[in-house]
Amino acid sequence: MLVEIFALLPGTDLASLAQACTKFHHILHTDSIWRRRCHEEFGVCENLPNWKRRGMSYRELYAKMFPYRHILGLWQLTLLNVVLDGLCITGWTCRPSNNTHVHGPMQSEPSFRIRLTGRKSPTVEYMGDVYSFTHSRHMQIRKDRFSIQWIKRDHRKDSPTRLRGERGLVLLEEDKTLSDCLTHRRLVMSQEDSQRYDYCLTYRRVYLPPSHPDDLIRPGLFHGIFHRFGPMIAMLSFHGKYARVTKITGESVETLKIHLMRRIQLPDGEFFCNFNELSRVVQEIDEQVFREQQQENGTEESEGHGWQSPAPPSVGESGAAAAEEQPVPFVLPVGVRSRLHNYPRTCRMCFYGVYSVTIHPIAYSRHFPGVVILFDENHLGFIDLEDKYFIRFRRVQNTFQHVEAPSPQAFLEMLWTIQSGPLVCMQLASTLKI
Repeated sequence: MLVEIFALLPGTDLASLAQACTKFHHILHTDSIWRRRCHEEFGVCENLPNWKRRGMSYRELYAKMFPYRHILGLWQLTLLNVVLDGLCITGWTCRPSNNTHVHGPMQSEPSFRIRLTGRKSPTVEYMGDVYSFTHSRHMQIRKDRFSIQWIKRDHRKDSPTRLRGERGLVLLEEDKTLSDCLTHRRLVMSQEDSQRYDYCLTYRRVYLPPSHPDDLIRPGLFHGIFHRFGPMIAMLSFHGKYARVTKITGESVETLKIHLMRRIQLPDGEFFCNFNELSRVVQEIDEQVFREQQQENGTEESEGHGWQSPAPPSVGESGAAAAEEQPVPFVLPVGVRSRLHNYPRTCRMCFYGVYSVTIHPIAYSRHFPGVVILFDENHLGFIDLEDKYFIRFRRVQNTFQHVEAPSPQAFLEMLWTIQSGPLVCMQLASTLKI
């Protein structure tokens, strides 16, 4: 009975439980307990053959994987999905495509692999192009971010052929026992020489937005097709009377703010053919929104820039209302540019929206009012009426693990951090602080 009870507890509680008494200490050597913990916390197959575990018990396997628990999940600058692949932890870079005829999950390619096999310290193999031309020697893993630091390649001594796929990395564990693991959160890669690091690339954790039955459509990740700056991955989330489509890849900060209370009525499909009428309607709403914001006199900023918790149901149109709407014919207005020709020919709803673009290195910031089009559960669109440009968003079909936010506040903090700009550090080692 105690074995069954202990198997239900998180591994972080079992280490202290083992110190309670000798009986508990002996019981916690039962491998079935750790088999279940490996499965529930890391996704390890409960019937993993002994030869695949290289003779390790599940308790040993848990202790080996435990220091890496924070690296599992979804990360950005690029969309990086870190998963447990057998007895390896693999970082897969997801590659969105502008090929509108290809449906299904995004393609991905491995960027790095942490091998947990054997009884020696795990080793890391880098496979991405950005690492192939460098001597990568240092990784830091934290709960909400991890960093890779490397030194530049010496073009006079190193050849791309020799460096590509090079391992040469020794992992030093600060956590020698499971009890020690519970008091440390990072692993440090060490180099075998005394050269210093030149560059640092930092990834930040991505949580998927929580959903509510009354959301207009299901929130989640979307692929921006034929976006003006190239393919992108964005996240749709709901915040009371607003919805946001937040770009989570690349260096520019881009957000589409959808005003759910500012629905644009569609009398018929001919409405989209008249660009001047469409512009007039959006301009009137834009001026009205500006006047209301002036009257509020900064109230929204004092309350956190309008970032409401995604937990309550959305105000305005609901998912049930969207499903009941009769489709209206849709056609791009004359003069609106788009390389996309196979967009949906019907839509259900339209809203006023503002697309904001900020590029930090050059202090570029602009806002583009326009029309947000809800085609169906899996497709959104935005017509930028100022630049006369059309972007379509298609739902990402991939499934991800370890992406639930621990709380609504943690999700909001993640979004706010993304809005502050990317954490790309290209700096001299003398100024790099670990």
